[in-house]
Amino acid sequence: MTSNGSIATTLAPTRETLSSSQLLSSSISSLNSSSTRQASSQISKIYRQASTLFLTRRLPESLSTILPVITPPPADDTNSHAAPEPAPIARASRNTRIKVWSLYLTILNAVVELDPDEGKQAFGSKEWRGLVSKVRDGDVWEEVVKNGYGGVEGDVDSDVVINLATLLLAHARTQKTNQQRLENYLASSTTPNLDISSRLQTPTSPYPRSRGASPVKGSGTDTPRDLNARVKILELYTLHVLLRNNEWDYARDFITISSVLDEERREAFLQALQSLQEEQQENERREKEEKRYQEEQLKKDIEDARRRRIENEEREKRIEEERKKERVGGSEVDYGVENSPPRPGSSKSRSSVKGGSAKGSRSMPSSSPTARCSVPAKNIKIPSSLMTRASNVVMNLRKLVESMAGGFKTRPMLLMQMLAFVVGVLVLLSRREVKERVKMILGKGWLKVRQTAGMGVKVSYI
Repeated sequence: MTSNGSIATTLAPTRETLSSSQLLSSSISSLNSSSTRQASSQISKIYRQASTLFLTRRLPESLSTILPVITPPPADDTNSHAAPEPAPIARASRNTRIKVWSLYLTILNAVVELDPDEGKQAFGSKEWRGLVSKVRDGDVWEEVVKNGYGGVEGDVDSDVVINLATLLLAHARTQKTNQQRLENYLASSTTPNLDISSRLQTPTSPYPRSRGASPVKGSGTDTPRDLNARVKILELYTLHVLLRNNEWDYARDFITISSVLDEERREAFLQALQSLQEEQQENERREKEEKRYQEEQLKKDIEDARRRRIENEEREKRIEEERKKERVGGSEVDYGVENSPPRPGSSKSRSSVKGGSAKGSRSMPSSSPTARCSVPAKNIKIPSSLMTRASNVVMNLRKLVESMAGGFKTRPMLLMQMLAFVVGVLVLLSRREVKERVKMILGKGWLKVRQTAGMGVKVSYI
């Protein structure tokens, strides 16, 4: 009995303490709700302004407008022991918080997709590289958790997690960071929170808890919206991130043991995983076949090039041998002409008969063209003399004059026409430019005649 009474007396103050704590919690909640509404209203205005700037493709202005909302204010040096002030977005409502973070991630996605020159021109080289590195290294996830949710991974809104995973899936250098972040979120959001004091919102807590459900966190699927968001996160994790890291078996096991998926969704996930795996295997098979075909084609090209090279070498050797044979044959023919016995009646035979030796000094040299070429006597034409040619020219001129005289007798006007033509030619030649042109034409003609004559002399000499 005594013990029961002591227990009763011990529990009574506890009930009183709990009731006073509940009253304090409700009053603080009402104050926080009013401050949250004011913060959400102000943040909504900034969000609309940043959205308008983003829609007009003014990315630097849009980013600079939304950064003060998601960035904690600078610490006050005078009060260094005080807790750091949270970012204004931490006090906003859930819908406002999701919209602001979604817009911020959308702006970062547009910044990363800019061309390097365009991004450096819009933001500056250093700032643009910092933004791109923040996304590709996965540091943006830590920024969202720290500034918006007090560093508590499990408190991040599921829609924000979906946007973060999608952003890293599109632009991250590796999906290891994305996988690790999603695993931390899934683990922390499904771990029960047995700390009852977290329900009591104290004024010293800089980050008001966004979840107003029970102190024991379930799987985050209290509403159909939460369930759909969790299914979407599982889809990104199992059918995209894990597959990028080539963890097919782990993805299949995770889908099989997941408590969020019902039988229908689990079957759909497994079928999608199987189809993706088959597609990847088909792509790998095609890549191997393409690689093998390229290797075979390369070997074939090498063999064709080697065969053509061998054929060219053989052809060149054959042509060189034919040229050597022709040179050897030509030299043998020359020697045969030189060493052939002299014909009867030739100059060489006469010199040999007179001098008693074929090598007499009066004989013609064996290397002369007349000795090498034996032309029949009937084909040799005796050139006409100079007097004969002059007489022919005079006779032709005489015939021309006689024919002209006969023409003048029959046609007296022909003489007048000829005189008029001669006078016109003389008048034309009296002009200076005509004289120079005629002189130039005659000079060119005489130069061509000299060149032709020179070539003829060379040919005749050869």
